[in-house]
Amino acid sequence: MAKAIPEVTLNDGTTLPVTGLGTYGLWGNAGANAVSSGINAGYRLIDTAYNYENEGAVGEGIRRSGIPRDELWVTSKLPGRYHPYDKALVAIQESLYRAQLDYFDLYLIHWPLPNQDTYVEAWQALIDAQKWGLVRSIGVSNFLPEHLERIIKETGVTPSVNQVELHPFFNQAHQRKVHTDLHIQTQSWSPIARAKDILTNDTIRQIAEAHHKTIAQVVLRWQYQIGSVSIPRSTSPERQRENLAIFDFELSDSEMTAISELSRPDGRLFDMDPATHEEF
Repeated sequence: MAKAIPEVTLNDGTTLPVTGLGTYGLWGNAGANAVSSGINAGYRLIDTAYNYENEGAVGEGIRRSGIPRDELWVTSKLPGRYHPYDKALVAIQESLYRAQLDYFDLYLIHWPLPNQDTYVEAWQALIDAQKWGLVRSIGVSNFLPEHLERIIKETGVTPSVNQVELHPFFNQAHQRKVHTDLHIQTQSWSPIARAKDILTNDTIRQIAEAHHKTIAQVVLRWQYQIGSVSIPRSTSPERQRENLAIFDFELSDSEMTAISELSRPDGRLFDMDPATHEEF
């Protein structure tokens, strides 16, 4: 399965599988088992964060899987309380110690926290961490176009990835266009939205029935065809395998449009607007 997952090339020349395993809420022994299960199901991109408080479980899951480290892509993220330059560098090191890894393949600033106005120095810390070999590729998460413009202007370095909330009810068309123009790879968190909303949506259900696929598979295929890297979360080995089985069918232009038209201006799931949201 892992060999069947396509990869995208980022603007710094590194690659990334087009789908990965989200790990929010996966803690302790059960979390490690879920990560190991996901890797053995075929996932090679594993997404965690300092604030998920599970980097240790993710690292243990990687070791339990038996898959060589150099065949995996591991992502983590910098929390807001460590945006100041010196604190950011220490936080990256601490994350590596927790996971018992020598490097991260991708490291992101979790939220811009514009009211704190420290995300530029956080970005400079990531630039230096990349130079020193702590991380292979650097990016951001939840950055609006104005935040992207500022860090690029002030440092001369463009993020390789921007991980944003993106699902059929909030398709981020304008944000994705900005990413394309800046050669930044879009990555989707909460790619399937809320299960209760998705599972009762007639439009997606009808498309799923036409392709003899699950609703989740159709949404993840839509994510792939719009060019976004998705990171669905699942603890079930069966569901993990299902979520990877999206490369043997294709949505038509009309089906893609029908799903995209489900988007709405107030489509955010948790009312977490990056212009105001603060996560420390």
